[in-house]
Amino acid sequence: MDKKIVNTRIGNYLCIPFFICYNLDMDKELFLSVSEKIFNEYKERKIIGMLAEKNVHSIIKHYLEQDKNYHEVKVGSFYADIKKENHIYEVQTRSFDKLRAKLDAFLEKYDVTIVYPIDHKKWILWINKDTGLVEQKNLSKHTGNINHIFKELYKIKAYLNNPRLHLKILLIDLEETRILDGYSKDLKKGSSKLNKYPLDLFNEVDIYNLCDYRLFIPGDLPSHFTSKDYAKLAKITKSDAQIALNVLTYLDIVNRVGKDGKSYIYQVNECLK
Repeated sequence: MDKKIVNTRIGNYLCIPFFICYNLDMDKELFLSVSEKIFNEYKERKIIGMLAEKNVHSIIKHYLEQDKNYHEVKVGSFYADIKKENHIYEVQTRSFDKLRAKLDAFLEKYDVTIVYPIDHKKWILWINKDTGLVEQKNLSKHTGNINHIFKELYKIKAYLNNPRLHLKILLIDLEETRILDGYSKDLKKGSSKLNKYPLDLFNEVDIYNLCDYRLFIPGDLPSHFTSKDYAKLAKITKSDAQIALNVLTYLDIVNRVGKDGKSYIYQVNECLK
């Protein structure tokens, strides 16, 4: 990190310009050692193929809690990924809408943290379907950031203001292997995903209460802004920005204060400044 940069702190986060926040509590060495252990276990059992999401799910679960006695604990009619005392962790790689029934049951008695991994930087290894050899290795043009969670948060928007519900976002650098068996000329579109293997834990961000949602507000956002402004500074698409601002408005993190043509004008809630 450049020593000339002026850094600020928000809770356990060290923040630099562009509002990149580094969680000071995360353990990269633990994450990587768990990744290697789980990957090798899967390899020995010869179940690596077609378990890309399950592989990542298992790695994260063991990173959060190494003691398997706390894994897959029955709570009522559901199983919690991790339950330790009065706290439940649910690792969800996608489809938050599938969590609603669990949240209805769990939030009555327990604190619940939804853990969501986001691909930060991803290298794709393209495998020849006939030889099994790697033909290409490309760095994806897409770089993930914490704002990419909003498509999923929208699906459980009504639960987000529950004080017992928390979020943990893991930004992970990884390799993804794909088979060149798609329908396009280069065989990449529609190709089969074989596996994901984490290379590094870039960042870990905890949203514990509503005030922590300010971490989603870019530091250089103007006092009055549109979804286009937000999209540019948050480094997401305009459609994703509209979803993000819908959620942030619902949570009273930002307010709609007018319109510019067909676009809403927003400002950050005064109490969060």
